Amino acid sequence: MTTGIIVALPEEISTLTSASLQQGESIRLNNNIVLMLAGAGPENAAHAAYQLIKHNGANRLISWGCAAALVDYLTPGDLILAENLIDKNQQILACDSNWLSHTRETLKHLSLFQEPLVESQHIIGTAEGKQRLYIETQAIAVDMESAAIARIAKQHHCPFLLVRSIADTANMNLPQAIYHAMNAEGRVDISKLLLFILKKPSEIPGLIHLGLCFSSAKKTLTAIAKHLDKIVDFESKTLTT
Repeated sequence: MTTGIIVALPEEISTLTSASLQQGESIRLNNNIVLMLAGAGPENAAHAAYQLIKHNGANRLISWGCAAALVDYLTPGDLILAENLIDKNQQILACDSNWLSHTRETLKHLSLFQEPLVESQHIIGTAEGKQRLYIETQAIAVDMESAAIARIAKQHHCPFLLVRSIADTANMNLPQAIYHAMNAEGRVDISKLLLFILKKPSEIPGLIHLGLCFSSAKKTLTAIAKHLDKIVDFESKTLTT
């Protein structure tokens, strides 16, 4: 069995490898795990999932990275191992129940949440937007990639699992500098970010706070990565699709 792991951003992929990857590039962590840097957003995630299945021999998929909280009780670094995802059309996509149970047992020393995660086509960067999305879906967290990966997994009868750590909280408004400096791949252009800060230094405290929250999320993912071999060491015949 080969497990394909899709990660959106370089900052997230650093929790799994020290290698520097370009968008669309993959690397084998070992004989059983192949990792791909997809870029942000559902289209990039779906393309990466397809490539891992068709060209890298993956027959199981993991969505790995950060998510935004939609409920007040989630804090930076909290672990989401959702049972279900809600896609853009309000359809339910199930993670593999047996693989999820195996992963929960593997990570039983960590506190985690299994309530649904919802898909967004764009960044939900305001507390108001997060609250509205929670009211509409009752999901506890949101990301842009997991549902797209789950759809590709379902189409190819591959078991799917998501591993997400909370970066920004439900009441957090992302600094405007982030939107200003973000490119089409969802990556922050440092030169644009610095220029914006020079023009609007009041953004600095918000950026520092966001950085600390993101560090907490990465710390959780790095801790989980130490157990990755055990997470994927699971007999495929017991997996459900």
